[in-house]
Amino acid sequence: MTMADDALELDLAIPDIDWRVFPDGTERDRLAAPSGDLARVRLGDPHAPRVVLVPGVAGSKEDFVLLFPLLAAAGYRVESYDIAGHYESVDAGPAHLDPPRERYDHALFVDDLVAVLEDGDGPAHVLGYSFAGLTAELALIARPDLFRSLTLMSAPPAVGQVFRGMKHIGPISDMPPHRAAGLILWGIRYNLNRTPPQRIAFVRERLGVTPRSTIDDVVALMMAMPDIVDEVAAIGIPKLIAVGENDLWPIAQHREFAARIGAEVAMYPTGHAPCETAPHQLARDMIALFDGS
Repeated sequence: MTMADDALELDLAIPDIDWRVFPDGTERDRLAAPSGDLARVRLGDPHAPRVVLVPGVAGSKEDFVLLFPLLAAAGYRVESYDIAGHYESVDAGPAHLDPPRERYDHALFVDDLVAVLEDGDGPAHVLGYSFAGLTAELALIARPDLFRSLTLMSAPPAVGQVFRGMKHIGPISDMPPHRAAGLILWGIRYNLNRTPPQRIAFVRERLGVTPRSTIDDVVALMMAMPDIVDEVAAIGIPKLIAVGENDLWPIAQHREFAARIGAEVAMYPTGHAPCETAPHQLARDMIALFDGS
C-alpha cells in the first residue's frame, strides 16, 4: 500500500463519483439469510482471505465503493451487503423469521451477519460501520470463530443509550426513537455534512427506498445496546477503531473505548464516513491490522 502522506494526498484528490458503480469484476448475488434475501457484492480472488464490510443504519453496500478496489488489489476477497430492510435488501425483515417477529431487533442483524460469515471459507476480517459496529460486536461474542479481526468504523463508543455521548445533541437525545430518527434523517436529507452532489443524490435516492419504520427500529436498538465490553475485550483478535477527527462522538470517548476493548485507534482528518473521504488511509490501516492477525 501507499505511504501515509501518499494515502492522504490520494484521498484529498477523490472526485465526485457515481456511487452506484462498483469496480469491474464485482460480482452481485443475493444471500439467503434468516431475515430473507440480502443483496450482496464481492470482488477479488474467491480463495483469498475475506474482508466483510457491513453498512450502518440508512446505509448500503455502496458506502464502500472506494474501499473495494483497494482491498481487492491488496490480495483480499472483499464483500459487502445491504442489511435487512435497507435499499436492495428492503424486503428482508422480521416478518420472514421463523417464527415471524413484528420488529427488528439485535438478534436479527446478528444472525444475518453470522449467515454471511458462514458463507465462505474460514474466519473473515469484519468492519462494522456505525450501527453495524454494534452488530459486529454482538456477533463477535456469539461466534468468535468467524472473526479474524474486527474494525469498528465510526461505531458508537458506548453501551445502553449510545446517543447520550454524542456531540451537540447528547443532552437532548433522550427522546422517543421516532423523534431521534427524524432528527438523524433531517441532517442527512439536508446534507449538513456538505457531501458532493452525486453522493447526496444517491443518499436521498436510497432513503426513498428504505422504510422509515425500519430506521425507527434501528435507532431504538442504538438506544439499548447491551454492555458486552468485557466480553469483546476478552476475545484476542486484532481490533481497530477507525474514526474521523470530526466524528459524531468525541475522540476522547473513542480512545477510552479502544483502551477498554484492547483496540488500536486510527484517526483521519474527516467526519463520520472515512470509507467515503479517507478510503486510502483506511485501507492502509486495515491491511496493517490484518497483517498482525
